[in-house]
Amino acid sequence: MQIFLSILVGLVWGAVFGLINAAVTRKLASGSEQQLSSMSLIRTLIDVVALAAVYFTRNLLPLQFQYTLIATAVSLSVIGIVVAFQVSKTMRK
Repeated sequence: MQIFLSILVGLVWGAVFGLINAAVTRKLASGSEQQLSSMSLIRTLIDVVALAAVYFTRNLLPLQFQYTLIATAVSLSVIGIVVAFQVSKTMRK
């Protein structure tokens, strides 16, 4: 049960930060070339903050750290890929 809860929390936590990344991507994707280069840095920082939060709360929460971290990374990646495809479709039109 603890593993399931760890995975669920990780997926939700990653989805929250993935949606924040999506909002940043959509906001900056239609901007200038300078905004596009800063978008990459901002997205990376958001990912680092999400994963660091899991790392620093590993001893505070009764969750399996490994499962939570992997689920967070998977959720961030999947949402990032979906948003990248959506944004690239709108940029081609």
